[in-house]
Amino acid sequence: MIQIDVTAQLRDKFGKGAARTLRRDGLTPAVLYGPKTEPVALTLNTHSFTKSLFSLQRRNAVVNLAIEGDGQKNVMIKDIQVDPVTNSLEHADFYELDLDHEYTYPVPVTYTGKAKGVDTGGDMEIFRHSVNLKGKPLDIPDSIEVNVTPLQIDDKITVGELAIPAGATLVDSPAAVCVTVTG
Repeated sequence: MIQIDVTAQLRDKFGKGAARTLRRDGLTPAVLYGPKTEPVALTLNTHSFTKSLFSLQRRNAVVNLAIEGDGQKNVMIKDIQVDPVTNSLEHADFYELDLDHEYTYPVPVTYTGKAKGVDTGGDMEIFRHSVNLKGKPLDIPDSIEVNVTPLQIDDKITVGELAIPAGATLVDSPAAVCVTVTG
């Protein structure tokens, strides 16, 4: 799983007016919460946090959140609120992770190659673009790559045939079809 570093500061002003002032000053209000953590109000530098978000591109990631005066925490981005008109960051929610606890994550499946059955007149149909894996956050892969080149007409690849890394277990049904070539 991808890891990125983000810095934040503790926030002591709350409400709509304080949030607008923060955004005007180039900061984004945020909150950190979790099962063993009381909610903590934070501020982030909007420019550097936006650059970090672009590197993630909607993938699962463990964020090493360094809070000034409170140490470092391993978190996951739970929610990002964006202004619909200006597309600027409005708010961010972070969920504190226990790196020794197992969680369930959707992992994208990428298909590479061109199926031989497509060359002979078949059509390739993709049914699954992601699968759910359970495991510790650092054991979950960024994506699962599937080579579809050997598929002939009426061949298929099921979820159970995917290469799941050690430390992660499949949550979805192994009989579910990921991709097939039909005649």
